[in-house]
Amino acid sequence: MRTEFRQALASAESTLADLADTAAGAIEQATVALLEADVTAAQRAQELNDSLHKRVSELENNAYDLLALQAPVASDLRVVVTVVKLGADVERMGSLAAHIAETAQRGSSVPEALAPIFRQMGEVAQQMAIDAGAVLRSRDTADAERLATDDDTVDRLRLELFRQIAGDWEHGAEAAADAALLGRYYERFADHAVAIGEAVVFLVTGVPTE
Repeated sequence: MRTEFRQALASAESTLADLADTAAGAIEQATVALLEADVTAAQRAQELNDSLHKRVSELENNAYDLLALQAPVASDLRVVVTVVKLGADVERMGSLAAHIAETAQRGSSVPEALAPIFRQMGEVAQQMAIDAGAVLRSRDTADAERLATDDDTVDRLRLELFRQIAGDWEHGAEAAADAALLGRYYERFADHAVAIGEAVVFLVTGVPTE
C-alpha cells in the first residue's frame, strides 16, 4: 500500500511538471499571437489554457483522495499540500497567457517600439515556466532559487515598458492601457513560476521561503 502511495505522489509531481511545460507553451503561443496578430496562435493558447484547467482539476481531486485515504504526514504531507497549491499557480499561469491571447484576438496591436520588450518578456516567461517544470522533476534547490533572478529581468522589462508609455506616447489611451495590462500579465506569470521554485525549496528543506 505504501509503495502505491509513493508512486501516486511521484506521479502527481510529474504531472505538475508537465503542466508547467503546458503553461510554457501557452505563453509562447500567446506572445506569437500578440506580436504577429496570429489568430491560430491565439486559439492555441486558449486551448492549452482549457487543457490546463481540466488537468489541474483532476490533479487536485487525486491529491484530495490521497489526503483522505492515506492520511500522509511529515514530508509526504508536504508533497500533497504543495501539489494542490502549485496546481493553482500553474492554472493561473495558463489564465494569464489566455488573457494575452484575448488581447490579441481583440485586434489590439502592439506599437512597434514596444515589440522588443514584449518579445523579451515572452521569452523570459516561457523559459521560466520550462525551468519551473525542470526543478519540479529534479528538486534542485539552486535552480529553483535561480527563478527569482529571472523574475528580476521581467520586472526590469516592465519598468522599461512604463517608461515608454510615460514618455513621448503617440498611440492613444486605449493602447497605453492595453500595454500596461499586458506587462502586468507577464509579470504575474513570472511570479507564479517563482512560487513554484520557492515551493520546491520548501519540499526539499522543509523551511518556508521568507
